[in-house]
Amino acid sequence: MIQLSQAAVHEILRLRSRHPSRSSKLRISVSSSGCHSFSYKLAFDDSSQLNDLIYSSQYDESLEVVVDTVNLQYLDGLVVDYSEDMMGGGFRFYNPKAVHVCGCGNSFSVQDD
Repeated sequence: MIQLSQAAVHEILRLRSRHPSRSSKLRISVSSSGCHSFSYKLAFDDSSQLNDLIYSSQYDESLEVVVDTVNLQYLDGLVVDYSEDMMGGGFRFYNPKAVHVCGCGNSFSVQDD
């Protein structure tokens, strides 16, 4: 399961309001890049695939989060938050699967099985 904080939902809905298709789902995935093995990727997506799992936000049911089963092995239990500080705003990722996290928090590695 993937969870979004209330602050993250608010920011995602704000960003989605600027997207051509305001009904877009938020797709969360990982890519092979960054200081460690993986980086988080957030994108609006109107499509869904057979291996997608869809979660509704507990703070706004109009926001659906999509993750495919391949990415879920790296993201299960992920909590996405949003915060602003004097250096600006950004999404923060709290991932129980991550064993090493980059200083910026956007890159991580998992333990080899």
